[in-house]
Amino acid sequence: MDSSASFELPQKSARRVKVSKAANPAPTRGHRGGVIPMHRALAHFRLGPMNLVTAIFLFLFFTSIWLVFLPRVCQVWKRVLALGIGVLPLRADLGLAEHHLTPFIRFDIPYLRMEPMLPSAQTWWLTFAATVALFAASFLLSAKLIPVMYLLRGILVVPGTALIYFALLPARFPHTPDSYMEGLVTAGIALISTVPLLFGLTYYIFDFGLLKKALLTAITMTHLALFLPLQILLQAVFLQKTILFMPVLYIVFGMPVNILIIIAFYSWGMTWFFRSA
Repeated sequence: MDSSASFELPQKSARRVKVSKAANPAPTRGHRGGVIPMHRALAHFRLGPMNLVTAIFLFLFFTSIWLVFLPRVCQVWKRVLALGIGVLPLRADLGLAEHHLTPFIRFDIPYLRMEPMLPSAQTWWLTFAATVALFAASFLLSAKLIPVMYLLRGILVVPGTALIYFALLPARFPHTPDSYMEGLVTAGIALISTVPLLFGLTYYIFDFGLLKKALLTAITMTHLALFLPLQILLQAVFLQKTILFMPVLYIVFGMPVNILIIIAFYSWGMTWFFRSA
């Protein structure tokens, strides 16, 4: 009798474990057994008809406002770049590229023009030494900074390949500072133009209220519009030294920085309180 009772006890406990596992499925538990709650955005997500109407309205509103004011924004950029040429140690001229979206919307994109400078031997070796030093320093980071370590090494691939290219085929580099600067401004305009669409698909569908959605969109687009000419001037300071820096300026410090700005504002907006519980 004692042996049978002792045998039934583990069976009952095993059944309790199975029942508890069934009541608490694995997707709601972490690897340490803690409960993983549903994200607040998904918990409050209700795609109602008013959110769809608000999303369409805000998309059309901000897109129309941006297209109407784009020629004036380009004029502001032109003045900022002209002021930067006079204040900063820049050997550059101001250029204008005519664009038109419709017969009624025409604007001149301002950009900086400068002579392409191939890297000298001293510049090449200094850049090579800095790249190798940063790569070696990545091995000194602690285990807690492994994401930073691999991010740094991934970034260093860009100047590394540029050093190899300019060491072997410097005269065949197909890009000039003029085309790069014009392309950077054009890409910035295109990115700002897509902000209402991006927020319409990822932010307007949540129940934050009309004012918060409009405020976040206005802040994001205004920040990008003010940031773009300053970004161009800062890159021009380095680019006038040599076109060796063009790949890292474009791939690392070009549009990826502007995209991160949009992600940062979106993340900030997702922390705001929802309109209803």
